[in-house]
Amino acid sequence: MPQLDTSTWFITIISSIITLFILFQLKMSSQNFHTNPTPKTFSSQKTKNPWEQKWTKIYLPLSLPPQ
Repeated sequence: MPQLDTSTWFITIISSIITLFILFQLKMSSQNFHTNPTPKTFSSQKTKNPWEQKWTKIYLPLSLPPQ
Protein backbone atom coordinates (compact mmCIF):
# COMPACT_ATOMS: atom_id res chain seq x y z
CA MET A 1 0.00 0.00 0.00
CA PRO A 2 1.56 3.31 -1.01
CA GLN A 3 2.24 5.99 1.51
CA LEU A 4 0.40 9.30 1.25
CA ASP A 5 2.76 12.16 0.51
CA THR A 6 1.92 14.96 2.94
CA SER A 7 4.93 17.17 2.27
CA THR A 8 2.95 19.71 0.23
CA TRP A 9 0.01 19.94 2.60
CA PHE A 10 1.49 22.70 4.70
CA ILE A 11 2.11 25.08 1.80
CA THR A 12 -1.29 24.26 0.30
CA ILE A 13 -3.15 25.02 3.53
CA ILE A 14 -1.19 28.20 4.21
CA SER A 15 -1.65 29.50 0.69
CA SER A 16 -5.39 28.74 0.85
CA ILE A 17 -5.75 30.60 4.13
CA ILE A 18 -3.84 33.61 2.79
CA THR A 19 -5.92 33.63 -0.39
CA LEU A 20 -9.17 33.47 1.57
CA PHE A 21 -7.99 36.23 3.85
CA ILE A 22 -7.14 38.49 0.90
CA LEU A 23 -10.44 37.77 -0.80
CA PHE A 24 -12.32 38.51 2.39
CA GLN A 25 -10.46 41.80 2.85
CA LEU A 26 -11.21 42.84 -0.71
CA LYS A 27 -14.85 41.95 -0.28
CA MET A 28 -15.12 43.93 2.96
CA SER A 29 -13.31 46.96 1.56
CA SER A 30 -15.77 47.20 -1.31
CA GLN A 31 -18.75 47.43 1.06
CA ASN A 32 -20.31 50.81 1.78
CA PHE A 33 -21.20 51.14 5.43
CA HIS A 34 -23.63 53.77 6.62
CA THR A 35 -22.38 56.48 8.89
CA ASN A 36 -23.65 56.74 12.43
CA PRO A 37 -27.03 58.45 12.58
CA THR A 38 -27.13 61.88 14.13
CA PRO A 39 -30.18 63.05 16.05
CA LYS A 40 -32.23 65.76 14.43
CA THR A 41 -33.15 68.81 16.43
CA PHE A 42 -36.78 69.68 16.18
CA SER A 43 -38.09 73.07 17.13
CA SER A 44 -41.33 72.53 18.95
CA GLN A 45 -43.92 75.16 18.20
CA LYS A 46 -46.49 75.82 20.84
CA THR A 47 -49.98 75.79 19.39
CA LYS A 48 -52.64 77.99 20.87
CA ASN A 49 -55.69 76.10 21.96
CA PRO A 50 -58.90 77.96 22.79
CA TRP A 51 -59.30 76.19 26.11
CA GLU A 52 -55.84 77.24 27.28
CA GLN A 53 -56.78 80.92 27.17
CA LYS A 54 -59.55 80.55 29.73
CA TRP A 55 -59.18 79.92 33.39
CA THR A 56 -61.27 76.95 34.37
CA LYS A 57 -61.62 75.05 37.55
CA ILE A 58 -63.32 71.72 38.00
CA TYR A 59 -65.27 71.27 41.19
CA LEU A 60 -65.58 67.78 42.43
CA PRO A 61 -68.53 67.04 44.67
CA LEU A 62 -66.30 65.83 47.48
CA SER A 63 -64.06 68.89 47.32
CA LEU A 64 -66.93 71.30 48.07
CA PRO A 65 -67.03 72.69 51.61
CA PRO A 66 -69.62 71.05 53.87
CA GLN A 67 -72.91 72.91 54.24
